[in-house]
Amino acid sequence: MKTIGALHSLVTAESLDFEPTPAELDAIDREMPLIRAEMDLLDAEIVTIDRPVNELDARRVRRARRRVLAARRDLTNRTGTVQSGGAA
Repeated sequence: MKTIGALHSLVTAESLDFEPTPAELDAIDREMPLIRAEMDLLDAEIVTIDRPVNELDARRVRRARRRVLAARRDLTNRTGTVQSGGAA
């Protein structure tokens, strides 16, 4: 019989116990307007899950989608890179 051994070292809590670097924290700060806009959109969509959508709810979702698109545009223009997950 052939013995099966681990090919990779074990992942322990010690190997994952790192703080974010200043560059990572700066990236999070730059993306925060987009994160907030996406959270607002999610909140607006959650409100419409268990009830029929009325005009106010539809407006709230449309506004939230526009804020997400504007935040993506602003972030892309600031960083000069293309964000994944957006419309073409």
